[in-house]
Amino acid sequence: MGSFSPDEYRHEGNAISLLNYHFVFIPKRRKKVLVNAIAERLQAIICEVCNENRWKIVAMEIMPDHVHLFLNVKPTDNPSQIMNRIKGRASHHLRKEFPELLKLPTLWTPSYFVSTAGNISTKNVIEYIAHQKD
Repeated sequence: MGSFSPDEYRHEGNAISLLNYHFVFIPKRRKKVLVNAIAERLQAIICEVCNENRWKIVAMEIMPDHVHLFLNVKPTDNPSQIMNRIKGRASHHLRKEFPELLKLPTLWTPSYFVSTAGNISTKNVIEYIAHQKD
């Protein structure tokens, strides 16, 4: 995944940013279907989508019943858009390539977890803002 540091600032046009999102998403009914060739193909699909959108993968772990994905993204990308692109592409290709996944009504649940992370804490930002008039 390269020598990218998650603490590096991105320079995109007129914005400098550091946006790191931690996503967790799960298959429908939390079925343990993300194993072996399916897990390998899912990883390849996630990498493809991230490369196309210039999202940098900081960390990724595919477990049998859930996926952890830590991404550095552009300021114009929002979490729901990111999840829609990844889950949509993965569902389309995985269900086409692995017929056993057609037993599920859909591959993914519509929900996901997302949290932000940067190189400083919320407390530090609050203190920094509070001391601006000093």
